[in-house]
Amino acid sequence: MTGSTFGKLFKVSTWGESHGEALGCIIEGVPSKIKINEKFIQKFLERRKPGQSKYTTQRKEDDKVKILSGVFDGVTTGTPISLIIYNKDTRSKDYEEIKKKFRPGHADFTYFKKYGIRDYRGGGRASARETAMRVAAGAVAQKILGNKVKIRGALIQIGKKKIDEKKWSWDEVENNALFCPDKLAVPSWENYLKTVRKNGSSIGAIIQINVSGVPMGLGEPVFDKVEALLAKAIMSIPAVKGFEIGSGFKSAELSGEENADEIRILKDKISFKSNNSGGSLGGITSGQDIVIKFAVKPTSSILTKKKTIDVNGENTEIRTKGRHDPCVGIRAVPIGEAMVAIVLADLFLINKINN
Repeated sequence: MTGSTFGKLFKVSTWGESHGEALGCIIEGVPSKIKINEKFIQKFLERRKPGQSKYTTQRKEDDKVKILSGVFDGVTTGTPISLIIYNKDTRSKDYEEIKKKFRPGHADFTYFKKYGIRDYRGGGRASARETAMRVAAGAVAQKILGNKVKIRGALIQIGKKKIDEKKWSWDEVENNALFCPDKLAVPSWENYLKTVRKNGSSIGAIIQINVSGVPMGLGEPVFDKVEALLAKAIMSIPAVKGFEIGSGFKSAELSGEENADEIRILKDKISFKSNNSGGSLGGITSGQDIVIKFAVKPTSSILTKKKTIDVNGENTEIRTKGRHDPCVGIRAVPIGEAMVAIVLADLFLINKINN
């Protein structure tokens, strides 16, 4: 299997399966003498780990990260950093009944057809469990970017329920288990998710990520535009089905006059009238905030019986048991933040070499 490595200079390779012994990653390209420790990385993992609320999977994993290499006396050595997280709460028996059936919406069918074998235990390599190491790598990436670059994500829609953007509060995002920036929307969302879970179903979501403090000049023309790399990074997250930057699909409804981000000099500083571009012009960061959104589909593992086929090509039905997120979009917030950090850290290092 190829495709488990991301990045050019800041290069992240992940390994491990949902119900395997452990998950891990190797990070190459990290400069030496950067202060980092397990406690710093753990803060990021705490925001993603399962079993923290009634609105996510009840699988209990402490997600304790251990640094195996690349750090000495609390600073990076410039050599590859190796991280590991051991799985603690696997219940492979939950999947015994369906090991010969393909779950609709999952990668079961395509993995089997491509490789002739599949790890049916929670989806194996295709499971969102793999993303724990992305979050760990994202923490390391944040160290390269420094404190001036602030990456913040929020859940702005679940199903058809949207936030009121006029009530947006970044402080509120950290005050509730749903990463919701609208305090008044939280009770309604909580009741909705309780109903979804009670019915054995699931629902999709939309996440927004804002990045402030981005320096001008990140991104390379043509194929390595910043939005192209961000799109690849975000679309690589399990269950993600849509991506947009700036005004995104709404820009198709705008006139040229409305869409243009007019530029002026105000008090000896460059000022943009708007940010329809989402912080990128010609694939190169403009210094404005990067603003992206992405859509996450409903969790495919549901209790409702669905039609499918088995490994012998016979028609059958399937009902997926186990511990699943009623809305996988909730834990996708810190995963999206991590992937953005990884992309920007890579571009930051590339820009440093080119200049």
